[in-house]
Amino acid sequence: MTEALRSQFLSLHLIETLAAVLPVRDENAQPKALVFGGVERHMITSQARRRAERVHARNRANAGRGALKGRSMGVRTREWAILAGRELETVHGWEKEKALATARAVMEASGLKFGDPKKKTVANLTKVLIFAPSDAAVRIARHIADQAAEVGEWCDAYLAAQARAEAAKKARRGARKKTVSSPEPEETSEAEETSTAETAASAPLPPLPKATRDAVLLALAPRDAVDIALYGRFLAEIPDSPNVDGAVQTGHAFTVHEAEQIEDFYAAADDAKLDRKRNALSFLDSADAAGAGMTGYQSLISGTFYRHAVLDRTQLRTNLRAAGMDEQEAETAASEAEKEFVNSFVEAFPEAKKNSTASTGSLPALVLAFEGDRPYNYASAFQRPVDEGPVAAGGEGPAGPAAVRRLLRHHTFVSRRRDDLRSARVLTYDPEIDALLGELGLPESLTVVERAEDLTP
Repeated sequence: MTEALRSQFLSLHLIETLAAVLPVRDENAQPKALVFGGVERHMITSQARRRAERVHARNRANAGRGALKGRSMGVRTREWAILAGRELETVHGWEKEKALATARAVMEASGLKFGDPKKKTVANLTKVLIFAPSDAAVRIARHIADQAAEVGEWCDAYLAAQARAEAAKKARRGARKKTVSSPEPEETSEAEETSTAETAASAPLPPLPKATRDAVLLALAPRDAVDIALYGRFLAEIPDSPNVDGAVQTGHAFTVHEAEQIEDFYAAADDAKLDRKRNALSFLDSADAAGAGMTGYQSLISGTFYRHAVLDRTQLRTNLRAAGMDEQEAETAASEAEKEFVNSFVEAFPEAKKNSTASTGSLPALVLAFEGDRPYNYASAFQRPVDEGPVAAGGEGPAGPAAVRRLLRHHTFVSRRRDDLRSARVLTYDPEIDALLGELGLPESLTVVERAEDLTP
């Protein structure tokens, strides 16, 4: 089989130039940064990149486009109980409050932790994001509806036990306050009351019927969701729900040169104020219409970034086989997933500030893809920051072409010393870089392609 002859790892390397963008920021709304080679560099985190790529692939698949069209994909959310409750309400005809309460109770009893029930905004949200197949809520709701009598009886007992436990806790807290304010116990019955409250508070909740818990675990299991097989997931709250070691490794993107940042002052107009000023009959009528409606600052970054990711083909096939696919089906799905992964690596971009910076329209200056028996990260090619000064004065010129020269020179140097590197291909969307490739005298082992889908053999 041709696929079996391929190397285990597909390494992807990309050079892209961005101008006045802010695709990711820290808790202070500032650009993220790292220090590398003795200078500060701007950074686009791997988390931001992976989510952009995962969502890009999922949206294409759901829209019937791309290599994964028609394949099962995953959704990462805290709203699974809400989604299952909505399914019970709209599809199975349950009353809204009962549907949500039942879905939440069933999932909580399966081992998931939820937010504080006293806070409406988080009461029905799981504590952590859960990455599961997109039809998980549908499956959970269907099982609840099919077993309505048994699940309903259990749910009533479960919620009643929860209510008793909560009342007992309140009573216990009240008794402790009394003890603190009055050290001498008033009556023996009060101590007995406290003991009763403690017993009620510690009483176990009725266990979820095994068939229902199994149905929830199966619904939340990775199953055949291809993006979970690619990017993995970790669910610690339910020990017997399988985790997935992802097949994709992603590095933080960083600028090949020292960080370049501007603080952009902006003034936003107030339309109503301007209309009043425009229609004023005298200057007194528009006296309060002077000045901007709102002002502020935003940080923006520019630069040429190096980006890197790796696909572990063996792990991908292992994950798909673990999901229940036979060898041939896993092979087909893995091949499709690889094509879509490469497309997403090239096409996808984090959407933060996309409307005010048009960042998602960026295309890479160069993409380098090759196979190997191990991953290869070429970050060291840019440990010395690119000097964008004139070549005549000892600089390297514009960062984009300079980064391309360094990356390809680095790869050529490494490939002479590593026998496992093969099937190297490059793609560019920049005519200047395309001309540069002709000047560099690329080795015969490096093939220039014109489409992203041709980056993987």
